[in-house]
Amino acid sequence: MALELQIQNDIKEAMKAHDQVRLNAVRSIKSAILLAKTAEGGAKELTDADIVKIIQKLAKQRKEAAEQYVAAGRQELADNELAEAKCFDVYLPKQLSQEGLEAALKEIIAEVGATQPSEMGKVMGVATKKLAGLADGRAISATVKALLA
Repeated sequence: MALELQIQNDIKEAMKAHDQVRLNAVRSIKSAILLAKTAEGGAKELTDADIVKIIQKLAKQRKEAAEQYVAAGRQELADNELAEAKCFDVYLPKQLSQEGLEAALKEIIAEVGATQPSEMGKVMGVATKKLAGLADGRAISATVKALLA
Protein backbone atom coordinates (compact mmCIF):
# COMPACT_ATOMS: atom_id res chain seq x y z
CA MET A 1 0.00 0.00 0.00
CA ALA A 2 2.97 2.32 0.51
CA LEU A 3 3.64 2.49 -3.23
CA GLU A 4 0.03 3.41 -3.92
CA LEU A 5 0.24 6.27 -1.42
CA GLN A 6 3.49 7.45 -2.98
CA ILE A 7 1.79 7.50 -6.40
CA GLN A 8 -1.10 9.54 -4.98
CA ASN A 9 1.34 12.03 -3.43
CA ASP A 10 3.31 12.23 -6.69
CA ILE A 11 0.12 13.19 -8.53
CA LYS A 12 -0.27 16.13 -6.15
CA GLU A 13 3.39 17.12 -6.53
CA ALA A 14 3.19 16.98 -10.33
CA MET A 15 0.08 19.17 -10.23
CA LYS A 16 1.80 21.72 -8.02
CA ALA A 17 4.89 21.72 -10.26
CA HIS A 18 2.77 22.00 -13.44
CA ASP A 19 4.73 19.02 -14.84
CA GLN A 20 2.24 17.74 -17.42
CA VAL A 21 4.29 14.77 -18.65
CA ARG A 22 4.87 13.42 -15.13
CA LEU A 23 1.25 14.11 -14.19
CA ASN A 24 -0.02 12.11 -17.20
CA ALA A 25 2.37 9.25 -16.44
CA VAL A 26 1.45 9.01 -12.76
CA ARG A 27 -2.26 9.37 -13.50
CA SER A 28 -2.01 6.46 -15.94
CA ILE A 29 -0.50 4.36 -13.15
CA LYS A 30 -3.31 5.34 -10.79
CA SER A 31 -5.87 4.50 -13.47
CA ALA A 32 -4.34 1.07 -14.10
CA ILE A 33 -4.34 0.37 -10.36
CA LEU A 34 -8.03 1.29 -10.09
CA LEU A 35 -8.85 -0.89 -13.10
CA ALA A 36 -7.00 -3.83 -11.52
CA LYS A 37 -8.84 -3.34 -8.23
CA THR A 38 -12.28 -3.15 -9.83
CA ALA A 39 -11.78 -5.84 -12.47
CA GLU A 40 -14.06 -8.83 -12.15
CA GLY A 41 -12.24 -11.46 -10.15
CA GLY A 42 -9.53 -8.95 -9.30
CA ALA A 43 -8.05 -8.39 -5.89
CA LYS A 44 -9.63 -5.65 -3.80
CA GLU A 45 -6.22 -4.76 -2.39
CA LEU A 46 -3.00 -4.80 -4.40
CA THR A 47 0.43 -5.43 -2.95
CA ASP A 48 3.44 -3.35 -3.92
CA ALA A 49 4.62 -6.29 -6.07
CA ASP A 50 1.31 -6.23 -7.98
CA ILE A 51 1.65 -2.49 -8.54
CA VAL A 52 5.23 -2.90 -9.78
CA LYS A 53 3.99 -5.46 -12.33
CA ILE A 54 1.35 -2.99 -13.50
CA ILE A 55 3.96 -0.24 -13.85
CA GLN A 56 6.29 -2.57 -15.78
CA LYS A 57 3.46 -3.35 -18.17
CA LEU A 58 2.74 0.35 -18.67
CA ALA A 59 6.43 1.11 -19.27
CA LYS A 60 6.65 -1.66 -21.85
CA GLN A 61 3.53 -0.33 -23.60
CA ARG A 62 5.03 3.17 -23.74
CA LYS A 63 8.31 1.91 -25.21
CA GLU A 64 6.52 -0.18 -27.84
CA ALA A 65 4.30 2.76 -28.75
CA ALA A 66 7.40 4.95 -29.12
CA GLU A 67 8.91 2.40 -31.53
CA GLN A 68 5.71 2.49 -33.59
CA TYR A 69 5.71 6.29 -33.67
CA VAL A 70 9.34 6.38 -34.80
CA ALA A 71 8.54 3.89 -37.57
CA ALA A 72 5.67 6.13 -38.65
CA GLY A 73 7.88 9.23 -38.64
CA ARG A 74 6.21 10.88 -35.64
CA GLN A 75 9.22 11.64 -33.45
CA GLU A 76 7.41 14.21 -31.27
CA LEU A 77 4.87 11.58 -30.18
CA ALA A 78 7.64 9.04 -29.60
CA ASP A 79 9.49 11.55 -27.41
CA ASN A 80 6.36 12.07 -25.30
CA GLU A 81 5.89 8.30 -24.83
CA LEU A 82 9.55 7.87 -23.85
CA ALA A 83 9.32 10.78 -21.40
CA GLU A 84 6.32 9.14 -19.70
CA ALA A 85 8.15 5.78 -19.63
CA LYS A 86 11.09 7.50 -17.94
CA CYS A 87 8.72 8.76 -15.21
CA PHE A 88 7.85 5.13 -14.40
CA ASP A 89 11.49 4.33 -13.54
CA VAL A 90 11.07 5.98 -10.12
CA TYR A 91 8.70 3.18 -9.05
CA LEU A 92 10.52 0.23 -10.62
CA PRO A 93 13.37 -1.80 -9.12
CA LYS A 94 16.80 -1.18 -10.59
CA GLN A 95 17.39 -3.31 -13.69
CA LEU A 96 20.35 -5.69 -13.92
CA SER A 97 23.27 -4.67 -16.11
CA GLN A 98 24.15 -6.94 -19.02
CA GLU A 99 27.06 -8.39 -17.02
CA GLY A 100 24.85 -9.00 -13.99
CA LEU A 101 22.21 -10.60 -16.19
CA GLU A 102 24.77 -12.93 -17.78
CA ALA A 103 26.14 -13.95 -14.37
CA ALA A 104 22.65 -14.68 -13.01
CA LEU A 105 21.72 -16.66 -16.12
CA LYS A 106 24.94 -18.70 -15.98
CA GLU A 107 24.00 -19.72 -12.43
CA ILE A 108 20.48 -20.64 -13.54
CA ILE A 109 21.81 -22.65 -16.51
CA ALA A 110 24.15 -24.56 -14.17
CA GLU A 111 21.31 -25.11 -11.70
CA VAL A 112 18.98 -26.46 -14.39
CA GLY A 113 21.77 -28.44 -16.08
CA ALA A 114 21.04 -27.13 -19.57
CA THR A 115 23.78 -27.64 -22.15
CA GLN A 116 22.14 -27.15 -25.54
CA PRO A 117 19.80 -24.66 -27.21
CA SER A 118 16.90 -27.15 -27.19
CA GLU A 119 16.79 -26.83 -23.38
CA MET A 120 16.13 -23.09 -23.52
CA GLY A 121 12.55 -23.57 -22.30
CA LYS A 122 13.69 -25.07 -18.99
CA VAL A 123 16.09 -22.18 -18.41
CA MET A 124 13.52 -19.52 -19.37
CA GLY A 125 10.94 -20.96 -16.96
CA VAL A 126 13.29 -20.60 -14.01
CA ALA A 127 14.89 -17.36 -15.22
CA THR A 128 11.64 -15.46 -15.71
CA LYS A 129 10.57 -16.31 -12.15
CA LYS A 130 13.90 -15.48 -10.51
CA LEU A 131 14.61 -12.34 -12.53
CA ALA A 132 11.06 -10.95 -12.60
CA GLY A 133 11.28 -7.17 -12.42
CA LEU A 134 15.06 -7.17 -12.65
CA ALA A 135 15.40 -7.66 -16.40
CA ASP A 136 13.31 -7.39 -19.54
CA GLY A 137 11.99 -10.67 -20.96
CA ARG A 138 13.54 -9.97 -24.36
CA ALA A 139 16.95 -9.38 -22.81
CA ILE A 140 16.69 -12.59 -20.79
CA SER A 141 15.70 -14.56 -23.88
CA ALA A 142 18.46 -13.15 -26.06
CA THR A 143 21.11 -13.73 -23.39
CA VAL A 144 19.97 -17.32 -22.71
CA LYS A 145 20.03 -18.02 -26.45
CA ALA A 146 23.57 -16.64 -26.71
CA LEU A 147 24.80 -18.57 -23.65
CA LEU A 148 23.36 -21.90 -24.84
CA ALA A 149 24.56 -21.53 -28.44
